[in-house]
Amino acid sequence: MPLPATFRALSNPHYRLWVSAAFISNIGTWLQRTAQDWLVISELTSQNAAAVGVVVFLQFIPQILLLPVTGWAADRIDRRKLLLLTQLAMAGLAFILGSIVLLDVVQLWHVYACALGLGIVSAFDAPARHAFVSDVVAEKDVPNAVSLNSMSFHSARLIGPAIAGVLIAVWGTGWVFMLNVITFAPLLFALFWLGRQTLLGLNETRTNSGKAGFLAGFRYINQRREIIVLLCTVALITSVVMNFPVYLSAMTVHVFQGHAGQYGMLISMMAIGSILGALVTASRAQPTFGFLVCLPFAVALSALLLALASSFMWFAVCMTLLGLSTQLLTISTFTFIQLSTTKAFRGRVMAIALATMMGSTALGAPLVGWVADEFGARWSIGLGCVSAISAFLIGTLYWRVVYQPKRLSQGQ
Repeated sequence: MPLPATFRALSNPHYRLWVSAAFISNIGTWLQRTAQDWLVISELTSQNAAAVGVVVFLQFIPQILLLPVTGWAADRIDRRKLLLLTQLAMAGLAFILGSIVLLDVVQLWHVYACALGLGIVSAFDAPARHAFVSDVVAEKDVPNAVSLNSMSFHSARLIGPAIAGVLIAVWGTGWVFMLNVITFAPLLFALFWLGRQTLLGLNETRTNSGKAGFLAGFRYINQRREIIVLLCTVALITSVVMNFPVYLSAMTVHVFQGHAGQYGMLISMMAIGSILGALVTASRAQPTFGFLVCLPFAVALSALLLALASSFMWFAVCMTLLGLSTQLLTISTFTFIQLSTTKAFRGRVMAIALATMMGSTALGAPLVGWVADEFGARWSIGLGCVSAISAFLIGTLYWRVVYQPKRLSQGQ
């Protein structure tokens, strides 16, 4: 029986293996993120949201600093082998952090160091992982595969934090880190099994990009101004709105006087909206530029409702709306960029896109933490509403002044 169009990429057995293994690994990722944030705000500091912001900063800033080599590596190095190395390194970092917590010698600087190490490894892993999807599926299935990949990630976000909240209360954060180590095993197996001969287009990508340097990715983007505008809007939103570990942990401990289980629940509620957003994008064709410039307004409205939510349950419901709007924005934008880029440059362009998203998150994290500590967690969410409105105005102005007249002049 043929699969529905929403899940058509799953008809590929290689992609089924990849996405299933990645789902288990993603659960482990969210186990660790939840435990790490809770360890910092509840055990290693006196409920300091700024410290969580520093962790986020250290984890994401390498995306910018290492950009000259990460995109090049994703295009020039065998992506499967590169991912094997990055996954092994991530498992090792989780083991180190879990060990020092279980030995009861953990200090805040240990978490900072592990976060920075994870950020360095992730800077190589993320663009390779995004570009690897186009090696596993046919070009016509890339939009669907990207959406299903994202749905897998956020389905894990639904499960992982909820499990982490229970395990932290029962076992403590150290064993949660150790459990994450185990979840790397299925993805490592999948990467071993997916030999180069099973992949689509890998040799072609490596051959065509051999003489092109890192700066070629920027030159490529510079010729496509729509991509520049989209990256600017994504940067404005992710710098504040996507720093949810900072403002959610602050809301949990300061506003709702909650515990780890409630913090995990809030992340899971956001994941419900993210899954809905991924399903919507998976069922759509390639997103249009006009659709993309409207999405920041939905993010702004969701952030406003979240900042004004008076009770914990209403706040949790609004987290679902925020997850839906941000997921529609990020998946649709990345799909548009990936399909607008020739395969030879896809690794470098995706590295720039991911560096924009992760780097802006890193740069915004200390600011969000400072606002939460100085003015209250609700004001840090309100700041996200302002940044999303700014993104909407920039995108709309470009669409009306440049993009739409250009399309009309071309008769499209």
